[in-house]
Amino acid sequence: MKLLRLITSFKGNESLSFQLGNAIVEKIKTLYPEIDSTTRNLTKNEMPHLNELHFNSFMTPAQDLSAELKDAVSYSDEALKELLPADIVVIDVPMYNLSIPSSLKAWIDHIVRVGITFRYSEEGIEGLLKDKKVFLAIASGGIFSEGPLKEFDLTEKYLRNVLGFIGITDITVFRVEGTAMPQFKDEALPKALESVAAYSL
Repeated sequence: MKLLRLITSFKGNESLSFQLGNAIVEKIKTLYPEIDSTTRNLTKNEMPHLNELHFNSFMTPAQDLSAELKDAVSYSDEALKELLPADIVVIDVPMYNLSIPSSLKAWIDHIVRVGITFRYSEEGIEGLLKDKKVFLAIASGGIFSEGPLKEFDLTEKYLRNVLGFIGITDITVFRVEGTAMPQFKDEALPKALESVAAYSL
């Protein structure tokens, strides 16, 4: 089995999404001791934001790629070489302005590729990555999993939609939330870590 871990917070070891992601990875390793893991830190190795050159490189047959287009498509190809063989993907997701980090959005824009991760058919759009399990480690200052702020949460909703678009529907979410709220902040991480410890595949 293979595991891909995506780190997306610029806070490093202090990041709560990173700490929660670590707990998820360690849990998976206890269940699958022989799993082969790869880590991509999107804050240290950023993907360029999608532009016309990248898009054109996706649409151009490999034999027709110019040197410039080969360089443009290399970011996507590298990311796909890590994603495609992965059985399990763990994604750290700090909430920035109600949504995901732009570094994660850039990664997504490079791995959502027609003919590779999804295709158009007579029945409509078909996701091609159907045998993967994803864990999301979402961290937020407020409480967004329920209550009056739930409708403002664009992290889980977007990721479920876009991952489902490419065929990944087996998604488990862990949250460390309320970290900026005095009445919740002290117990936010311990509560999240307990939920990971209690989880069984």
